[in-house]
Amino acid sequence: MGTPSTLAEWRDRIDDLDRQLVALLSQRARCAQAIGELKRSTDMPIYEPNREKLIFSNVRAANPGPLADSDLQQIYERIIDVMRSIQKDKIIASPASTPDSAPASPRPSTEPRS
Repeated sequence: MGTPSTLAEWRDRIDDLDRQLVALLSQRARCAQAIGELKRSTDMPIYEPNREKLIFSNVRAANPGPLADSDLQQIYERIIDVMRSIQKDKIIASPASTPDSAPASPRPSTEPRS
């Protein structure tokens, strides 16, 4: 695909990039869900400030521009907030697997009906 030259072509390019971003964010969200499950099973906290600092550092180091590092960090702060929420939801929705927490399966009645 060549360089877009019309407004419609630029918008088509942006639409394509948006679809790619959505696919990547969905992959990241699935990773966050898996991490939430691991954190739940190991009693780790959802919020890990040192990990977030490392993410911001990695993002700034990978930034070729034209976004300013501060703008990119703001975008990632929001992404991380959403991913943290996904982890929290995963932990709340998935109690630790214990015999007491397993759902009871209904058993058919063996008593005759009246």
